[in-house]
Amino acid sequence: MRSSLNDAHRHLGVLPAYPFYGGPPVSPATTARATIDELIADLDAEGTARALVLPNYGVPDPDVAFGFNELVVEAAQRDDRIRCGLWVSAQDRDRERTAAALRLAGEDGVRALKVSFLLGGTVDDPGLEPIFAAARAHDLVVHVHTSPGAASDIDRVGQLVDRYADDVRVHLVHFGGGMSGHIKLIGTRFFDWVAAGKQVYTDLSWAIGFAPRWLVSEIDRRGLGHDRVLFASDEPWGDHAGELARLSTAVGGAELSEAVFQTTFDKLYA
Repeated sequence: MRSSLNDAHRHLGVLPAYPFYGGPPVSPATTARATIDELIADLDAEGTARALVLPNYGVPDPDVAFGFNELVVEAAQRDDRIRCGLWVSAQDRDRERTAAALRLAGEDGVRALKVSFLLGGTVDDPGLEPIFAAARAHDLVVHVHTSPGAASDIDRVGQLVDRYADDVRVHLVHFGGGMSGHIKLIGTRFFDWVAAGKQVYTDLSWAIGFAPRWLVSEIDRRGLGHDRVLFASDEPWGDHAGELARLSTAVGGAELSEAVFQTTFDKLYA
C-alpha cells in the first residue's frame, strides 16, 4: 500500500488556440489549468502529496511558455506540496528569455529546468551550456522531453546523458516516448547508464502498454534501476487516472511501488 502519491511532471497554464498540423485553431488540452487555485483543487481531488509543476508549452510562440515561469514559481512558494521547474531554451533566439529564466533558478521551490526540442533547437546548440551550468550551480534536475524521431529522439537526447549526467541529474520525460525509444532504453541503454554511474531518471507518461511491464521485469532481473523511475501524470497532456492505473499495475510489489510513487521524487524534488 502506498503511503503517498507524488507526481513528477505536470503543467500549469492555458495555451492559446493554435492551428496545429494545418487545421483550424484548437485547444486540445481540455484539462489545462490557468490558476494556482485550480491546480491545488486538482491535487486535492487526486490525493497528490507532492507535485513538480512545469510551464505548459506546445505552441510555437516562445513568450507563452516563458510567460508561465513566474506563475509556477508563485505556485511553489504558495503551497508546500508544489515544487516547480523553469522553462528554458537552448535556441539563440531565446537567449535573453533563458537568461531571465535562469535568474529565477535560486528561488524557493525551484527544483528543475525544462528543455524540449519540440519547438526547435538541437542537442548541439551552444545555449545548452549555461542551462546545465545553472543546474549544476543550483543543484537542479534538467527535465528533457523525448519522443520518436527528429531532435527529441532518444538517439539525440541521450547524448545529453552522456555529456552531462556525471554531475547533473537528467530526467528523461516519457521514457523515449514511443516504441523505438522504449526498446532502445529497456533493451540496454538505460541500464548501461545507471551501471556507469550516470545520474539519469525517467517517467513513464505516454508509455506504450508493454513498456512499464518490461521495464519492471528488467529492473527485477538486473537488480538496478528501481530508484530511477518516477510516476508522472503529464496533465493536461496526459491522463492522471490512466497513467496511475497503468503504472500501479506494472510495479506491483510494495518496495518498488514506494520508490516509484514517493521516495525517488522525495530524493530529487522535495
